[in-house]
Amino acid sequence: MAFTVSIELNREIELAASYDEAFELLSDVPRSVSYFPKIDQLVDLGDNAYRWEMEKIGIDKYSIQTAYACKYRSDKDAGKITWEPVKGEGNGVVRGSWILTTIDDNRTRARFQTSAELTLPLPGLLKLAISPVVKHEFNGLVDTYMNNLKKAF
Repeated sequence: MAFTVSIELNREIELAASYDEAFELLSDVPRSVSYFPKIDQLVDLGDNAYRWEMEKIGIDKYSIQTAYACKYRSDKDAGKITWEPVKGEGNGVVRGSWILTTIDDNRTRARFQTSAELTLPLPGLLKLAISPVVKHEFNGLVDTYMNNLKKAF
């Protein structure tokens, strides 16, 4: 048995970096992902597609590992970096974007939006108990990522 947890996140951060510096970091997937916590490995699938394999969480027979793949596209003129799911990779479907705007020469606003559907290989009876924990964990990971990015500049 398995169940799916759906997550939607929106964040906005201000980076102490020029537009070019911010875009360069965020559009370089391996470099950007190096600021994301609890990554077991990032696998390059070629053609700017990557599979994220997160560290296992849980205890005993109820430990899970989330894995998903996305294809990334960058449009510097539009200030947009997007990712779309790669079918058949892992137990998650994730899509989203960064939208960058210049505040001034040394500051850039970065809006982050992502949605995820994570299929967990656990009994359906656990859905009510586990879903809030998974959402909380995902929110915490993204918040840490945002803070790490801010510190990078």
